[in-house]
Amino acid sequence: MRAHQQVGDTTEAQQPIGYRKVGDSRYREVVGFCYEDLAVGIVIEHRPGRTVTEMDNVLMSMLSMNASPLHIDAAFCAQGRWGQPLVSSLVTLSIIGGMAARSTSGRAIANLGWDHIRLTNPVFVGDTLYSESEITGKRLSASRPGEGIVHCRTTGTKSTGEVVLSFERSFLVPTREHDGHPTAGY
Repeated sequence: MRAHQQVGDTTEAQQPIGYRKVGDSRYREVVGFCYEDLAVGIVIEHRPGRTVTEMDNVLMSMLSMNASPLHIDAAFCAQGRWGQPLVSSLVTLSIIGGMAARSTSGRAIANLGWDHIRLTNPVFVGDTLYSESEITGKRLSASRPGEGIVHCRTTGTKSTGEVVLSFERSFLVPTREHDGHPTAGY
């Protein structure tokens, strides 16, 4: 929250950034952005980061039916190139994509596509991941009045700064005039 601001002889609280006032001394966290809020060239750093666990890797590998010993068999992996299980790329993509979703497309009407997914370095249990997204393009929808298409490039890094994943994504978001979040209590 911002500090109180002195106005004349009275102290007046400013509205905290990232929240919407919903009553006296009451604020609601804002999720995502409307079309007008996303400008080409802005970069959003997604937090908190996420430390990958063995449970993440094994559970997601099994849920996605990726039973490769490269991801789930430590004895097999001890003899291989990495000397330990490699975190499944589906796990890495899910974590980085999930980090980005709350802010970039928290108000999205639809996810439209993923392109140019690149896995540039391995991820192992115990690595902490962070991500950031740059807005690379946007336009109002020609077929859906009150909605806009936004494009972003998301990059996932380890806490060491090593890039592990990048992808481009497009999604559909409402304009402020057509945003249903306030009506739904968001």
